[in-house]
Amino acid sequence: MQFPESEPESSFLSKTVLAVFCAIFICFFAIYIRPNRNNYHGFESLSKPTPLGSETKVGTDQNASAYPSITPLLTFNWESAEPLVFRPFKPKYHLTMAITNLDPSELIPMDKTYLSRLSLRKQLLAKHPDVVRAVNIQHHDPRKNDEIRDAIYEWYAFVMGTYLPTRYPTMFRLLHSSKDSNDSKGTQIESLVTGLKVPIDPRELVHLFSESEDDAIAGSEVTSVESDSQSEHRRRKDGLLNLLDTLGSWIDEDFLILLPSPPSSLDQDQEPKYHLQAYATYFPSGFDTRTKLSKPLSEIHAPVPGYKQKLEKSMDRFFDKLEVGRAVLRVNWSIMTKGTGLFAAFGGLHDHSSPSDTASADTKAGEGKCEGDEEEIKVEGFDGDETYVRCERQTLHRLPKTKALVFAFHTYLYPIQDIKDEGLGEDLAVAIDGLKEGSVPGIYPYKRGPYWGEAVKAFLRA
Repeated sequence: MQFPESEPESSFLSKTVLAVFCAIFICFFAIYIRPNRNNYHGFESLSKPTPLGSETKVGTDQNASAYPSITPLLTFNWESAEPLVFRPFKPKYHLTMAITNLDPSELIPMDKTYLSRLSLRKQLLAKHPDVVRAVNIQHHDPRKNDEIRDAIYEWYAFVMGTYLPTRYPTMFRLLHSSKDSNDSKGTQIESLVTGLKVPIDPRELVHLFSESEDDAIAGSEVTSVESDSQSEHRRRKDGLLNLLDTLGSWIDEDFLILLPSPPSSLDQDQEPKYHLQAYATYFPSGFDTRTKLSKPLSEIHAPVPGYKQKLEKSMDRFFDKLEVGRAVLRVNWSIMTKGTGLFAAFGGLHDHSSPSDTASADTKAGEGKCEGDEEEIKVEGFDGDETYVRCERQTLHRLPKTKALVFAFHTYLYPIQDIKDEGLGEDLAVAIDGLKEGSVPGIYPYKRGPYWGEAVKAFLRA
């Protein structure tokens, strides 16, 4: 039997070295040159971001701990981006959830109104700080306080550390401090639009705010009479409000954070009730959000005609079952008349003096009264000036770690002259009449139809 000839020793060593080199190269490629994925910067460990993508998909269970991947808009130009256009007019109005699925990448839209809206938000925060944001921190419930804190932390960390720099790299970028740096702020997000920088770790921002507050107190001649517990409560609340303020000054998006409360012992078979625990709403549509804080969905929507009979149970069920990784969208519309602005916390859009629920649902078409008995707009002489279709692009999704729900909305204004110029004047006029002819006729007086309805319809049809 003849054996094959053995290889020379030098050839064997060369192949061994080559094999080792190839193995090292493959490992290097796998670790450092793998496809770039979004990283979810959660508040629990911002220094160790969790990879996204395959780990969380629409329909996954409630134990998922990361957002789906966010698709970057690499060449997005906010200065030329037109606001989104919605024309959600229906011949007859029916009170339904009317939701569609939404790509989580599209949670927060941007357009050319970004800077002017931020400027308005800054003015509103200075003028109405107790109205535009609040957090439901209470002395008597430290466990609930921690849940609220964690939910705000998670929302802040995602928006500032992941969503904005990933979705809009032409507007925002992350600045990583070097290991040798004395910078205690850690990783920061920088706005390429405003030049502002803030930490992406909510704890860092709260710490910086607390330090600045201490410095202010130290330089003040006012002697504090607070107890230690009162001081700690105030500092915690102020720190969380500062996070809400920061979010409200970086994104043109209003949001409400809701957390579940377990059903009572008498209602064990019912879904948990979601309560509003924190919010930043600069452009509320006719109501003061302060009055909704700590309340469940049923009380938040109590003024809406027909809500209790037609939507309450299905809404509670949907909020309880919404999966991590799924986002949904709906759009509403109303008519905003002259003298009412984006900030409508004190009325001007909905008539809360009209009866709700059963009485309102059975109201004969057109029989509502105007808010505060105001005189209806006259058809003669009405030119449509400063009258708008106001739409809210509303989104809902669940935070992966805390399982809190974030209900957010972006408000759009469209002059009714534009609707008419598009050839949709008749569609809107029919939809206005349709408010009285659908499943909840009481929605017509609720939207103040008796005040503006005839004048707006005549203008659209002229």
